[in-house]
Amino acid sequence: MADRRFLFIEPGAWVRHPACPEWGIGQVQSVVADRITVNFEDAGKRLINARLVSLELVDE
Repeated sequence: MADRRFLFIEPGAWVRHPACPEWGIGQVQSVVADRITVNFEDAGKRLINARLVSLELVDE
């Protein structure tokens, strides 16, 4: 069963990594199980393990 912490994250959502604010805002590219691919404005594409990091949703 999936972890409910990241069920609300879906492709197209805008997020911020709480531990890496210097990465800027990122757009979710894909979500596969607990792996979220995000394209951050100042860090490029990053693969995030949602079991370890709770991404913060950003209002568009």
